[in-house]
Amino acid sequence: MARKYPLEKTRNIGIIAHIDAGKTTTTERVLFYTGKTHRIGSVDEGTTVTDWMEQERERGITIVSAAVTAEWQGHLINLIDTPGHIDFTAEVQRSLRVLDGGVVVFDAVQGVEPQSETVWRQADRYGVPRICFINKMDRTGADFFRSADMITSRLGANRVIMQLPIGSESKFEGVVDLLLRKSIRWTDPSGRTMEEGPVPADMADMVAEYRSKMIELIVEHDDHLMEMYLDGTEPTIEQLKSTLRKATLKGKAFPVFCGAAFRNKGVQPMLDAVIDYLPSPLDIEAVKGNNPKTDEVESRPVDESAPLAALVFKIVSDPYVGRLAYFRVYSGAIRTGTTILNSTKDKRERIGRLIRMYADRREDVDEVLAGDIAAVLALKDTFTGHTLCDPSNPIVLESISFPDPVIHIAIEPKSTADQDKMGEALRKLAEEDPTFRVSTNEQTGQTILGGMGELHLEILVDRMLREYKVQANVGRPRVAYRESITRPVSKVDLKFAKQTGGHGQYAHVVIALEPGPTGSGIVFENKIVGGTIPKEFINPTERGVREAAEGGVLAGYPVVDVKVTLFDGSSHDVDSSEMAFKMAGSMAFKEGVMKGAPVLLEPVMKVEVVAPDEYLGDVLGNLAARRSTIEGMDARLGGVQAVRAQVPLGEMFGYATDIRSQTQGRGVYSMEFDHYAPVAKNVADEIIEGKNKK
Repeated sequence: MARKYPLEKTRNIGIIAHIDAGKTTTTERVLFYTGKTHRIGSVDEGTTVTDWMEQERERGITIVSAAVTAEWQGHLINLIDTPGHIDFTAEVQRSLRVLDGGVVVFDAVQGVEPQSETVWRQADRYGVPRICFINKMDRTGADFFRSADMITSRLGANRVIMQLPIGSESKFEGVVDLLLRKSIRWTDPSGRTMEEGPVPADMADMVAEYRSKMIELIVEHDDHLMEMYLDGTEPTIEQLKSTLRKATLKGKAFPVFCGAAFRNKGVQPMLDAVIDYLPSPLDIEAVKGNNPKTDEVESRPVDESAPLAALVFKIVSDPYVGRLAYFRVYSGAIRTGTTILNSTKDKRERIGRLIRMYADRREDVDEVLAGDIAAVLALKDTFTGHTLCDPSNPIVLESISFPDPVIHIAIEPKSTADQDKMGEALRKLAEEDPTFRVSTNEQTGQTILGGMGELHLEILVDRMLREYKVQANVGRPRVAYRESITRPVSKVDLKFAKQTGGHGQYAHVVIALEPGPTGSGIVFENKIVGGTIPKEFINPTERGVREAAEGGVLAGYPVVDVKVTLFDGSSHDVDSSEMAFKMAGSMAFKEGVMKGAPVLLEPVMKVEVVAPDEYLGDVLGNLAARRSTIEGMDARLGGVQAVRAQVPLGEMFGYATDIRSQTQGRGVYSMEFDHYAPVAKNVADEIIEGKNKK
């Protein structure tokens, strides 16, 4: 089957931003102007296409990333609208992993917000080229130039201003295109008709100044154009576009556009910029992966005749059609009726229905070719981060890593009938969301749910009650503490010997412990020489260490960031067994942690509070009472201060109510996980005492 759209006319892009910058509103306008919808969806009215879950429509926020396909100027655009709330950061991460380019939306009033920085860093990590769209130019307090400057000062990005706004706040009418030196105004309320004209006379000097700045920033990326420009010859528009495109693809320039998506202004030029400056699959280097048979690194070209390589980036349990797996094809093609290999699990899967998604509407297709994004129905063993490939040319692509939960709640079904329903619901929700963990407390038998924040767990419990009709009692949120050691332990010599009828049990291990770098988890190193412990007992010893690390010595929280070195020991020809060495590893580790001056660690959050000046004293006083460290303050337009602080997560419960009551509902805050840090001794004693009482 021939391609309807050639690869160079395909764009896989994501819309990413801080919560409430207008991503979903912008996506709805894209669908409207590309003819995918015939009426504009509204977040406020709960009629959006991409926010299709009940919880999203009720709360007016995006929770799961939604994939939509649209056409513009003869190009195919696969577009993913991602959440902005930090609790759903995994959705942004997995989307960026499979996208070629991004549109970063900024609020013209707030400028660069904390979550904007987070998504920007994530996009840097995955090397995703971006364009910037400064939205909400119609809002009171909108300041295009301040927001554009913050892109440079807060994000360290080489931004290139491509448009200037005509008016701002309630007088925002349109934009001036600096490249073409023309004005664009939107004349009808739906924003379908654009009127092009000359540059407004009162903006002529400003346009000349910003245009020459724009050209200087572009020609820096091409020696030939630089020479022309210095000789007094202005490069052509095509030369400037081509050079800016190359610089954007390398992540060396970020074109900046503006508009007011809610007022239907500025979206079409932004779509043109997606086509002009963001990459097609051909602009991205060939994907690399490991051959599971030889363990050598191999690459796959973006070519439908090459062997298949695709990455599953999202699982959705659809109430109507069942389990959908979203995937991106990097090379080759996936066709219905064929058998492919899930190389991550080494299991074969048969492709039944292939679906192209238009958010909540779907269309069956027979094949999905290299460079495209689609979904497949009913794969049994395939989950997020798994690679699908050609059985005769196996490859495993780099998976997607997700952060660990920082908050827990206990949950109990109300009846025996709910028990089975709850198990099934939690299994499906955990399949969909890799940052949601389900475990069982060994002492109490309770089911423990782990997540990225209060809102994250609240939404998951709400979905369980509504979608899966499970009746359950839910406990209060609890912080996911950790334990670690603060000093090295040079030697723990432990013999495990038990004499029972028949064979005894014997294992002897000597280990050393030392604090590891933050985020390293448990690192186990084997330095046994001369076979003092036989090879077959090394793995069981490591298993014992890792199992012991799941429950620490202070209050039973997991032990992290410890390097364990096994360097000596002995065994018995008859009495030694895997079980004995596992026990010895476990006991030695616990003894070592006790000697290593163990400490309790707590998650510390990066918090930004934005509140009017007159309430600043109350806000700072409240933060101080929550054991915060104030990092800085910025004055914002309209007599508002932004306070940046580090605050332990355990102190942030109920903060939403406090900030509202302190500022008469005018203060807002956002927070994201930053790092784990030792808990102050008096607080740690309370936590340990509370935990051990239970």
